[in-house]
Amino acid sequence: MTIFALTGGDTITINLRPLNDLADDDTCTVSFPNELCSVNSGKNRNTIYALNETGNNAEVTLRVIMGSSDDKFLNGLLASQQADLPAFTLMTGTFIKRVGDGNGKVTYNSYPLQGGVFTKLPDVKENVTGDKEQAIITYNLKFALAPRVLA
Repeated sequence: MTIFALTGGDTITINLRPLNDLADDDTCTVSFPNELCSVNSGKNRNTIYALNETGNNAEVTLRVIMGSSDDKFLNGLLASQQADLPAFTLMTGTFIKRVGDGNGKVTYNSYPLQGGVFTKLPDVKENVTGDKEQAIITYNLKFALAPRVLA
């Protein structure tokens, strides 16, 4: 049986604020760079399984239009984190990916983001040959948890 997947109308929020001033290409990515469990085999094929809690950490990349209201909002949060990390309120958010089946049914792939911080300062550049990237600011965040929820 053939399966169809229609996508669009995704939403991204940080601290309950919907982000709308997104750039082109990959506007938001949620990735999990660490393994959830490590597996090591030894002599006689004896195997050890160890839980790796860092496998729950999510890296989030946001590409927004430079100078936009979303850029100003995120930059304000970054400045707050830099000013006093112990007093910083960890960020929350959601990334909701909508997928339709071609018959009118939509499945929501939600990633509730919990315990977030900025992991690096955004890069900037000047370019005189028309590179569009000079008008885009990229924010790199890390969240402690981002469980996938299907509804």
